[in-house]
Amino acid sequence: MHQLPDLLDRIAAYAARNPFPGTPRELYEPCDYMLTLGGKRLRPALLLMAYELFSDDPKQALPAAWAVELFHNFTLLHDDIMDAAPLRRGKPTVHTRWNITTGILSGDVMLIHAYRHLAATGPADLVADLVQIFNRVAVEVCEGQQYDMNFETRQDVQLAEYMRMIELKTAVLLGGALEMGARCAGAAGADCEHLYQFGRLAGIAFQIQDDLLDTYGDPAKFGKQVGGDILQNKKTWLVLKTLEIASNADRAELGRWMHTGPDEPGKVEAVRAIFDRNGIPELVLAEKQRFQNEAFAHLQSVQVPETRKAVLKKTVENLLERDN
Repeated sequence: MHQLPDLLDRIAAYAARNPFPGTPRELYEPCDYMLTLGGKRLRPALLLMAYELFSDDPKQALPAAWAVELFHNFTLLHDDIMDAAPLRRGKPTVHTRWNITTGILSGDVMLIHAYRHLAATGPADLVADLVQIFNRVAVEVCEGQQYDMNFETRQDVQLAEYMRMIELKTAVLLGGALEMGARCAGAAGADCEHLYQFGRLAGIAFQIQDDLLDTYGDPAKFGKQVGGDILQNKKTWLVLKTLEIASNADRAELGRWMHTGPDEPGKVEAVRAIFDRNGIPELVLAEKQRFQNEAFAHLQSVQVPETRKAVLKKTVENLLERDN
């Protein structure tokens, strides 16, 4: 079994052996730039870890792993355009450094190259299965993005709707990567499904944790402004749970703050105080733990020796216990 750093090295080496074409430069240079912005490449690594549960050499799964990474970056590139985001990981976004047209077209070709790598994974029956999983997940990610955009203008978003949105936008790709890795290794259908559910549920727990860190994280560790979701009036788990359980007075006060701009003095502190009065930090941790427990129950059910699960288990545990 290979540790995470070694798997990341293998992914990087595969990417170096399979670069984008050099021309037209205006099309492919933004793709290369997007892939150098410092992503963790967690999804392709998870795919390889799932493969190694059942087989020793992950070389066969590298094309599928890189396809997942290209798809993920394609979604980020287009999300940045939709969000009019000037920065990605502290550097100018593609559409900021070039222009929106370039961002759209470079994202499109990145997605097409993802399919090219997927098609190189192995025999036709394997590729057909991988494409089916990939397409299902890709559609769901797009659906999640649309729900997220819908929520920006809706004032009646319910917590159950938010949970479905984060499942689609974030969690299903983690699950799909694990499912694809297992399928590359010829795993039984039940094990593939358990790994998908493991990734999906862990992904939901991850996003819930992210909501918590945005409001309560240590600024020295978090890496970005704490309270950014509050300043942007985002309808996070914390906000929606408060609106669900709080008193009329607290709901009204939270509503007033959510109609103010990001420069309103005392906004983060006031909203955080509302969360504290309603026990939201404790509730969000309990909800995160519930999804985490369900996730690891699925990993436990995968029919391979526990020693083979060690790297995958530790990687996801670290992901869910992070403080940044």
